[in-house]
This record gives sequence, structure tokens and C-alpha cells, in this order.
Amino acid sequence: MEEKMSNFLTEIVESDLAEGKVQQIHTRFPPEPNGYLHIGSAKAIYINWSIANTYGGKFNLRFDDTNPVREGEEFVRSIEEDLRWLGAIPDGGIYYGSDYFEQCYEYAEKLIKEGKAYVCDLTAEQMREYRGTLTEPGKESPWRNRTPEENLDLFRRMRAGEFPDGSRTLRAKIDMSSPNMNMRDPAIYRIVRAEHHRQGNKWCIYPLYDYAHPIQDAIEGITHSMCSLEFENHRPLYDWVINNIGFEKKPHQYEFARLNVTNTVMSKRYLRELVETGLVDGWDDPRMPTLCGLRRRGYTPTSIFEFVRKAGVAKTYSIVDSRLLEYCIRTELGPTVQRRMAVTDPLKVVITNYSADQTEYFEVGNNPEDPSAGTRKVAFTREVWIEKGDFAQVPPPKFQRLKPGGEVRLMGAYLIRCDEVMTDENGEPVELHCICDLETKNGMPADGRKVRGTIHWVSAAHAVDAEVRLYENLFTLEDVSDIPEGKTYKDFLNPNSLTCLKNAKLEEALKDVPAGEKFQFVRMGYFCADSRHPGVFNRIVTLKDSFAKTLEKK
Repeated sequence: MEEKMSNFLTEIVESDLAEGKVQQIHTRFPPEPNGYLHIGSAKAIYINWSIANTYGGKFNLRFDDTNPVREGEEFVRSIEEDLRWLGAIPDGGIYYGSDYFEQCYEYAEKLIKEGKAYVCDLTAEQMREYRGTLTEPGKESPWRNRTPEENLDLFRRMRAGEFPDGSRTLRAKIDMSSPNMNMRDPAIYRIVRAEHHRQGNKWCIYPLYDYAHPIQDAIEGITHSMCSLEFENHRPLYDWVINNIGFEKKPHQYEFARLNVTNTVMSKRYLRELVETGLVDGWDDPRMPTLCGLRRRGYTPTSIFEFVRKAGVAKTYSIVDSRLLEYCIRTELGPTVQRRMAVTDPLKVVITNYSADQTEYFEVGNNPEDPSAGTRKVAFTREVWIEKGDFAQVPPPKFQRLKPGGEVRLMGAYLIRCDEVMTDENGEPVELHCICDLETKNGMPADGRKVRGTIHWVSAAHAVDAEVRLYENLFTLEDVSDIPEGKTYKDFLNPNSLTCLKNAKLEEALKDVPAGEKFQFVRMGYFCADSRHPGVFNRIVTLKDSFAKTLEKK
């Protein structure tokens, strides 16, 4: 059973229910369809969905498609797919901000008639100049005192397309001396001629988010509008819109700190730039923090939500160690996925005392943490592949793998001893000639000699050719939001973020596995069959878990 989340937001919800302020919790997730969702989005999704789910409420998905310039159906489809994958089903319905364009327009006319909004002819640059600073009040627009009749006429002509893009805005008439910059007569409509992915060319004026969002919440009956902390200073405007339009049932906005993760970026602008400049292989590149990238790499919805829970929900800025996410997926996969042998950097071993026409099968356990996972048969033949790193011609001290004259156990099979090393012109080993102790397939040698090393292997005759991709952090800088002066985020791209091992040899059981299937490659890490390229396996995470000790100390 999923652990109940407890934080300042759940305390607010429980209090509101107990006091009868609301009868049913209703939340929403309002993404703009101009990019793919990332792991920071997962926090917003989880908070809104889980609170509605926990307290018997409803959860809406609403696309914030009020800016037609970069929005499109591709992003709509990807967002819906991500929510389905996460299991955050919008049982309250799926909506679009553009569904409410007519109502937003009508409410704007209402504000104009009541003298609470006016058409302004200042350019964007002039509006910035008139806005003032944090220490100086703004100046009123020369067009602030137009009559409601004149404003209504101009606004209707704006809708009719009589004026050029950017030539006029509709502004809320609030307070140019307000200490909150967002309350200094903010623009609530602008002229933009761009084809909308749903509305086509029906509109040439579009409401701005700070105006449209509270209206959408109120129309849908949202009770708790939970969003990230950068909207905290926008809350007075949210309330102003709700109160001045006169909604009877008023939604309330609450803010939480967004999810920041080490060694990556969350800005959709930067993520889009990475994709469009070819620095990554699309939005679903497994190095990306996008949900589709994490899915392709092999992360699971449960591991992502567990990461969000462990990261916590608070109101203060923090940056979460990406190793916590690795810990969550590693903890989930260890007891559940089957083990397989894979050689990523192969070195051939010839067993000279084993018949060339003989094939033997060994029973090997599928998961030592789960006896019910059973066993599988692994073929053993005269020629096998081992990792180059498991052999050393001049071994360092305490080296317990294969060396000239030394013995190791082939995992689940025989002990072998290296008798001869075949090298290339550079002296690098290319083939080892070994003998196996045919009496040791069920245990240690009868003469009592001790062999400590065990290495994995793959039968050369049965090996499956594959490409294995190893991933590291996309950036070398821990906090990519704090870039040193004179540098850009591109200066900190990790050149080792992707390593492609194109000559891997996998055991026969890994042939034609379905995309998305996950395994532990013994001694190597956890891997996932790539969804785009058959025969490619992506490393999800390594076996080593230093972060677990960090958690134990806390």
C-alpha cells in the first residue's frame, strides 16, 4: 500500500475538509503543451494527483494552450502519454485553456465595463519603462483613463483584427504604486496572429496566463490550485481576477518549492535547445530529465514517485542529489528483475581440454533475492567470451580475477586456469587458452585448493550480438542554475555522458526481448532494452550504491 504523503499542503487540505470549507477536493495539473514533461513536472503531477486521490477528490489535466506560438499536438500527445504511464489518471477530466477563450473574453468585457480594465497603446518596451522598479513606483499609462465605452470599442476591434500584433494590450487597472510588480496594471490580453493548434485562426487576441488560469480554475471547480513557488508573487493577481470577476466558489492558490536535481537542467527552453541543436538524440534521449527519456532509459513510475516522496514537499528552495533517484530505482529493481550475463568488452577464451563439438547446459538462478524466480539453462562450449577487464597480464596486488597461471570460477560453471596468452602486435591480449577443471562444476576442487575469483562469461557459439549504452550525468556542474560568469550551460556538458559499446556479447536468453524489458547484467548494472533500437540495451543505473550509506547517516 502506498505511503500517505504528509506535508504542509496535506495539512491545509485536511483542515479545509474538517472545517467544511470544501466538500470535495478538486485539483489540476496545467502544463503548457510547448515541450515534453520532465521529472520536475512529476512533482507537480504527484502532489495534485495524490492529494485528490488520497482525500477522495478529483484530478483534472488542463492544457495551458493560451500561447499558440510554440504549442502543438505533438506535445499534447506526449503529456497525455506521460500521465497514463505514471498512473496519474485525470478522473476529473481532460480540458484545454482554449476551451474557455470565449468565457475569458466575456469576463474581460465585464472588467472593461466596470472600469477595471483598459486598452493600452504603450509598446512592450515602454510598458517596462513605465512599470518602475522594486524600489520605485510605476507611472500610469497615458491611456489609463480612457472611458469604458472607448476601451470596449477598442477591445472589440482588437478581436476583429484591426490592429497590428503588439500594438495594443488590455491591462487590468489595479495599482501602479503596488510593492508587488505583478499588480502594476498587468497585461491580460495581447494581439498575436498565430495559428492555434485547436482554434486555428479564429482568434488574434489571446489571454495571458495570470488572467486565464484563475478563470479556468474557477470554471472547473478547482478547490486547491497548487503550483510551484515562482507563482507566489502572482497569487494577489490570481485573487484579484477571481474576486473582481465575482466567482461565487473561489479556488485558492498554494505554492511549493519546485524540484531541482543535481547535474541537469529543468528549463524547457534549455531542454528544447539541447534537442534542436542536436546535442542530444531527441526529447526521449535517456540522458534527458524528461519523463519519456527516463522511461526509455528504464526508470519506472513507482521509482519516480518514490523519489518525489523522499525529496519532500516544502516551501524553501533546495536541490536534490540525482543519486537519490538512482537509489530509488536500484532499490526497486534489485528484488524484482532477473539476472543475465553480458560481456560488454569481449575477450575470447578457448577451453583447450573441452571438446569442440560439445555443448553443456548449466542451471543458473534468475534472481538470488527471489527464489521463486527460478532458474534458466545457460549453454557452455569450448569457446567463451569474458570481459577484458577480468584478465590482467601483469595483475595488481590482490587481483582475484584471471591472470597467467591463475584460476577463476566461470559463474555457475567450471574453474578455469589460464595457460597461454595470445597477443596482437601491440602486446594486447586477443585470446586466452585455458583448461577447465571438469570435476568442479558442482563445487570446489577435491584437493582443497581455494579459488576466490568468479567472473561472468557467455558462450561464443550462442552469444547474441548487441550494443550496450552506458550513461552518466548530462552535466558536470552540480547546480546548473548557478553558472559561473562568462560561461553557459553548454560549457558544462559531460563529454562522457554517453558511451556506446557496440561489440557486446549477451547470453542467449537476451535474444529478441521486448522493448522496455529490464534485467540486471551481473556485475555490470541494471539495463533496459531500448524502445527505439532493437539490439540496444541502455544502462539504467550501476550496481554500486554509495548513496545508501548517505541515507543511513541521516
